[in-house]
Amino acid sequence: MPIIVNLDVMLAKRKMKSKELAEVVGITTANLSILKSGKAKAIRFSTLEAICKALGCQPADILEFVEE
Repeated sequence: MPIIVNLDVMLAKRKMKSKELAEVVGITTANLSILKSGKAKAIRFSTLEAICKALGCQPADILEFVEE
């Protein structure tokens, strides 16, 4: 898939654990894991907004387009 999810990178930069982010955002750790692994087919803008607020970043810091 040409969309790469760099959520692990942002979590490491912010020294935050997945469980902590899931609690702040209001999603399950299982759903966050699916998103981190790149297996998610979609993400709600409200979830993306909450992740960006929690990590103090922009959507482009989390999602990256790479041509195949």
